[in-house]
Amino acid sequence: MMTSPEVLSVYEAMVVLTEQMVTAAAASDWDGLIALEQRCAAHVQRLKESEPPLALVGPSRLRKIDIIKKLLANDRQIRDYTTPWMSQLAALINSTGTQRRLVNAYGSV
Repeated sequence: MMTSPEVLSVYEAMVVLTEQMVTAAAASDWDGLIALEQRCAAHVQRLKESEPPLALVGPSRLRKIDIIKKLLANDRQIRDYTTPWMSQLAALINSTGTQRRLVNAYGSV
């Protein structure tokens, strides 16, 4: 089991990573974003395996709430950057599929 300071330290490390993820997404650095997401996922897994089942109390609880709010805000920013890119990617995939079907149906020009 992790201590309260250890739990908060992991959450704070996740804030740093998600801030870096926002920067990567803003720069369209998708490979960097994926690498950072994998590092963040490792922290989440560590918390799942080691975070004590009892809730934090007092200042530790308030700090955790603040950290979670930051994580959620960073997640929203990342989604704001990735959603248009995902839409473009989906359109490209659909366009390629349509082209392939047309070539199969009518042959190449």
